[in-house]
Amino acid sequence: MRKLILVRHSLPVISSEQPASQWQLSEEGRRRCERLAELLAPHRPSAIVTSTEPKAIETGQIVGKRMGIPVEAAPDLHEHERPGTDLDTVEQFQAKVGRLLQHPDEQVFGAETGDEARERFTAAVGDVMRQHPGGNLPIISHGTVISLFVACAAGIEPVPFWRKLGLPAFVVLSYPGLALLEVVATVV
Repeated sequence: MRKLILVRHSLPVISSEQPASQWQLSEEGRRRCERLAELLAPHRPSAIVTSTEPKAIETGQIVGKRMGIPVEAAPDLHEHERPGTDLDTVEQFQAKVGRLLQHPDEQVFGAETGDEARERFTAAVGDVMRQHPGGNLPIISHGTVISLFVACAAGIEPVPFWRKLGLPAFVVLSYPGLALLEVVATVV
């Protein structure tokens, strides 16, 4: 059985001077990547693929270097497109994401609906898995799109799932069946 491992990137430095899509990892985030590599090692991944956002790329590079496996970035694995929300308070942001996850077919906020983000992400995951036809594969991406994907595949409630995902976290699914095998909600 092949495994698809969806990894939420590690802890970034939050900066109001940059959009979230440009944030880099914090020192603690880089440290957590070392532990993430240890937890991913038993799955024996053949490579790592990341979104094109810096925090995902950096997470992948640290883990890949530690594990001695190649890392590459791929299109359309990025987070739900939501320009202009970076100045929200944590509570405002969480409320918006909660509404998006509960009403994925509605334009709640941002440039795409939850369904549009999930469909984009799902197509990108399929492309990546076809380009890497053998072995277990971690894809390092972002909490909202991972939650939308996993909720749809596993038939679980997306909001509680999203709320429990730490920075980083990962989910192991069978591939192609997408049965939920394991959730590591927090890596510290």
